[in-house]
Amino acid sequence: MKLSKLAFQVSKNPPASADTINHQLLVQAGFVRQLMAGVYTYTPMGLRVLRKIEQIIREEMNAVGGQEILMPALHPKANWLTTGGWDKVDVLFKLKSRTGKDYALGQSHEEIVTPLAKEIINSYKDLPLALYQIQWKYRDELRSKSGILRGREFLMKDMYSFHVDQADFDQFYEQVKKAYLKIFKRLGLTAKVTEASGGSFTEKISYEFMVLTDAGEDDIFYCDACDYCINQEITKVKAGDACLKCGAALKLARASEVGNVFDLGQKFAKDFELTFAQANGSKTTPTMGCYGIGLTRAMGVIVEKYNDERGIIWPETVAPFAAIMVVLNGAEDYANQVYEQLVKNGVEVLLDDRSESAGSKFAAADLLGIPHRLVISPRSGEKIEWKKRTAKESELVDLPTLLDKLK
Repeated sequence: MKLSKLAFQVSKNPPASADTINHQLLVQAGFVRQLMAGVYTYTPMGLRVLRKIEQIIREEMNAVGGQEILMPALHPKANWLTTGGWDKVDVLFKLKSRTGKDYALGQSHEEIVTPLAKEIINSYKDLPLALYQIQWKYRDELRSKSGILRGREFLMKDMYSFHVDQADFDQFYEQVKKAYLKIFKRLGLTAKVTEASGGSFTEKISYEFMVLTDAGEDDIFYCDACDYCINQEITKVKAGDACLKCGAALKLARASEVGNVFDLGQKFAKDFELTFAQANGSKTTPTMGCYGIGLTRAMGVIVEKYNDERGIIWPETVAPFAAIMVVLNGAEDYANQVYEQLVKNGVEVLLDDRSESAGSKFAAADLLGIPHRLVISPRSGEKIEWKKRTAKESELVDLPTLLDKLK
């Protein structure tokens, strides 16, 4: 792609209203545009990042046996009345049609997936079953803040599993937990598995996957000596207290939730009278689990974690492009040849062919945060100046060597 043709160019100045690093940099670099509080447009560059995150999540959910579906965002009131969520869930967006019927915008999909699964679950042989989707969610947040970390509209992966009993759910949860940790590692994030309240979803303990960041909305106590971690909201411990697992001193930190797991028990299955026949022929109710990952939130957390005074530093796994090619005056012909070779070899490259100064192009490359910067200039002949976004020094290489480095 050529930067001169790209919609939504980089800006020299950050937005005046930005209160967090992710809001500032994502708008300034042209990845998002804010429509109103908590609602954003994702530009071609921003969408490329989201699609990379989406694919990583999809691969790992498929690996644990999840089957992808796509459910409606518009829900009938009756389903939410069945579970009691219509009056209990305070963030639920409600709307009325011209015919007088009431609907809700999906903030979660237990009310939809459970009657859907009821169509195909008849016997213990149909279990376990795990269905997931990647879809926009809507929550009537009183105060949307922190850029794309906390929105009223956001992209989410939500998976729902059905099991013959609690033991089967527990076993599947451990598989999903490992998959989640693998997902976050691939995204460049280190997530702490944190005990938390189930909130409006369930009275049981839930687990949140937290990434330490000053832009987070939660305070957590964690242990450096082991993996113990707990949300401040459900504990009376304080910083310095002994870890309940290993005895080391607990630390307090600000964190942002990027994923969660809820043990839903049998509530939603009972609400919709979902049962299955056991091996002995008797009927019983399946146990359910719910597993969420916020894609747009993860994108914001990545920016909060990976940045410097010059801009974003995308991990290679989610970067919109692998490389950005800066072309200096007089090297256009050779730059086009190199660009074509890179594209031919499957390298995602953004060509900065704008009529701007070298300094302006270098600044844009840093702001965009693309992992590799390539400079084509007349004085370098057929050598290419290659530099990683995180490196201080550049290196002159020939095209074959460059291809090896980028692959």
